[in-house]
Order: sequence, then structure tokens, then C-alpha cells
Amino acid sequence: MSSPGSESRGSHPRFVWAALGAVYVIWSTTYLAIRVVNETLPPLLATAIRFLVAGGVLYTIAIRTGDRGGDRPGPRQWRAAAIVGTLLMFCGNGGVVWAERTIPSGMAALVIATVPFWMVAIDRLVYHHRQPPAVLVGLVLGFVGAAILVGGSIAGHVDPTGVLLVVGAAICWATGSLYQRHAPLPRRPFVGAGMQMLVAGAMFVVVGFGTGELGRIDASSFSRASILALGYLIVFGSWIGFTSYLWLLRNARTSLVSTYAYVTPVGAVLLGVVFLNETITLRTVVAGTLIVVAVAIIITAGGVARAAEASSDAGEERRPEVKPQLGLERVGGTEQHGLTEDGRGELHADREPR
Repeated sequence: MSSPGSESRGSHPRFVWAALGAVYVIWSTTYLAIRVVNETLPPLLATAIRFLVAGGVLYTIAIRTGDRGGDRPGPRQWRAAAIVGTLLMFCGNGGVVWAERTIPSGMAALVIATVPFWMVAIDRLVYHHRQPPAVLVGLVLGFVGAAILVGGSIAGHVDPTGVLLVVGAAICWATGSLYQRHAPLPRRPFVGAGMQMLVAGAMFVVVGFGTGELGRIDASSFSRASILALGYLIVFGSWIGFTSYLWLLRNARTSLVSTYAYVTPVGAVLLGVVFLNETITLRTVVAGTLIVVAVAIIITAGGVARAAEASSDAGEERRPEVKPQLGLERVGGTEQHGLTEDGRGELHADREPR
């Protein structure tokens, strides 16, 4: 995925598949890593450390490379980064971290499977992008598979508050993902990603202190597994997985990017079975099969790049450009001076009336 900031090279299918594969694999494991971190580390302050370290290192390196003069972050860019960081990392990721104190990691991943529906719905209502019928079929099928998985996992022992918290996190994540595609962020993607992580990390510090986590820290209770899991989240979850996801939002079509939410629950459930003694049943196998079929349908429904998404609704969104010349019309034998539309779509008088 070299030169991710290049639109022409970056949106080549092989770069899209490399980034999507990284998100598929890495984010299937982050639910387990978050669960392990929460076993002995304070969840909010641990997440703050994750994003402050990941964002600080990434920003320090990225801000010194590329177009330093023409792409200098200003108040507008930091404001956009704050909005995205709040929606994606603080509300989205933070909601999952907090919920996993009371619900299984597989359950959290399965509720996040509603993200594609939220993304498509918001994309249609706000940005007026239509999805092909095959994509809608795939989304429904994937949701059915996720619902079957959830139904098999909440057999009377899952905290409903935790589930509702993850649902809210899914809505925030979908909203932030779509806003990020059009936000006035720096053109250098790693600079923008570092800014978002720094903002989110600072917010987690404030909330962690506010909830009294600092006073409850007992360093002697920190396990090696929790510390290693935190390091894994920094390197793989944030530096590789999250930056790949942000790059995909700018270069791949919405429905394709959203398939991660169907793939990662399957991986999370399998990892939960192997490492956390969570159960797997025939229901899980059937649901997983439906999800795989759904993802295959969505993938084959169109191209991978955003250009394919734009062309699919070109009939609705992109009408032929018309620049009418409306001047000097004869009305009742008198010359009436009209208006000329310029290249920006603004109207100007042809000349002063006589």
C-alpha cells in the first residue's frame, strides 16, 4: 500500500485489497486484545495511552514528510480531526472498550455488524448515494447472519446496557466514517490519522480521570498479557489497521469498506472460542456461512474504487453541465439584456442596460 496519499495510484485495486485485507485480519483480533487489556488495566486510561502513543508517534513522523508547506494543519483541519476522532475513536472504539467490561468480545463484534446498515442509510439520506440492488441484498443477508450469531450469544447472560452501548458506538462509527470522507482534513492521510488519535487520546485521559480510574490503578496487578495486548493495539490496531481503514474511506466505495463489519465478527467469535473458552455451535457455523456469502455478493456488485461508486449514481447526482447564454432576448420588440452563467454556476449581467 505504498504512496497511500496518491489518489491515482492509491485507488488501484491491489492497494484497496491490501488495505481491506489488513483491516479484515487485524480488526478480527482487536476485540480479543481489548478484552485481554481490560482484564488488569484500567480500560479508559489504557485506551488513552493507546491513542496518545500511536497518534503522537504517527503525527511526529508524518508531519515532517510530504507537502509540509502546502498541507500545513490549521484550525479548520484540527476541528475536522476532532470531530472524526470523537465519533470514531472516542465514541465508537471507546463504546466497545467500555461495553466489553460486561459483554463477551464476540458479542461486541457482532453488534458492530450493524455498521454497514448505518453507513448505507446515512450515505443515502445525507449524501444521496444509491447502492445497487445486489449490494442491498448482500447487506440484508449479512445482517441476518449477524442476527443469528447474536441470537446464539445472548442466551440470558448478557448485560443489555452493554449491548445498547455498542449499538450507539456503531452509529457513531458509521457517522464518523462518512463524515471523514468529505471532511477538510490534511491531504496527507497519516497526518490526519495522527491528529485524530491525539484528540481521542486526550479525551480518554479527561474521562478516565473524571471517573476516578487514576486512583484505582494498582500497577502490581498489571499482567504481562494485558501489557502485550495494549502494545498490539498500538502497533497493529492503530498504526496499521486504523490508518488502512481511513485510507479506504477515501479511496474505496462505501459498501465494500463496510464489509469489515461482517468479516471481523466471525474472526472475533473464532478467537473467543480458542482463547477465551467462548462457545461455538451449529448456529454460529450457519451464520458465518451467510456472512461470507453476503460479503461475496457485496464485493462482486461493483468496482472497488470510489469512482465506481460515483458512476453508479451518476444519473442522479451528475447532470450534464449546462452553461446557457441568456442575453439579448427580444420581448415585444425591445432588447432585454439577460444573464450569463459562468464556470462556477454563478449568474452575471452581460453588460449594463442601455
